[in-house]
Amino acid sequence: MTVSQGNGRSLTVDGLRVRYGALVALDGVSFTVRPGEILGIIGPNGAGKSTCYNATTNMVQRAGRVRIGDQDVTDVPAHGLAALGLRRAFQQNTFFSNITVLENMIAVMQHAHGSSLGQTIFRPLASARRAAQARDAAREALVWMGIPEAYHDSYPTQIPYGTQRSLSIALANATGADILLLDEPAAGLGGEDMQNLVDLMLTLRDNGVALVVIEHHMDLIMSVTDQIVVLDQGRMIASGVPADIRNSPEVLEAYLGRAE
Repeated sequence: MTVSQGNGRSLTVDGLRVRYGALVALDGVSFTVRPGEILGIIGPNGAGKSTCYNATTNMVQRAGRVRIGDQDVTDVPAHGLAALGLRRAFQQNTFFSNITVLENMIAVMQHAHGSSLGQTIFRPLASARRAAQARDAAREALVWMGIPEAYHDSYPTQIPYGTQRSLSIALANATGADILLLDEPAAGLGGEDMQNLVDLMLTLRDNGVALVVIEHHMDLIMSVTDQIVVLDQGRMIASGVPADIRNSPEVLEAYLGRAE
């Protein structure tokens, strides 16, 4: 059995704009991230990074267009985007705390491996086989995402914090995302946990996932991204490869209050 890793589609946002009354929270943000690329979104606190994610996933009223590959998904509601390959992991760890790690993964993979009530009643043997297949697929997905089997029968709150972060990403990826949005995945991490996160992100990238990462850890962003978008007060003030961003006067001014 092989873990599915999506269909290799890009994400393009064009002219995203979010307005709350007189406040323009996001103004004309555009970018494209392709399969096998990592795009970082950075900026000072309040720059509009999370608003950008909310606008991309249709969680706020916004102007602009969003495409997955060649498909315009601007009018697709937030709950319909996962089936089209666009998935998101949030800043906070997101899982069901009252079921095991393995059961969490089975739950999010249910649409691919589960049985209906009718199948359970009238085809119990086939339903039992599908349940066993679901457990096997869930175990493989967890291990592939860096979560050892030793933790699979534990509750999420019983496993180390770094592994909880990996679990949240694994549950977002589920059966294989085309595009995965990660919101501050390194929050609270350091040392080995940070390296595990880097390894996980690179593995996803190398398997054709298009990753978009909001992050405050500049060392992480500069080391793993292929391109970076910089936001300040809701506007894109720079975009390019990490070396260009590192030396951009506009970026230095946004972060330090002055250009060097």
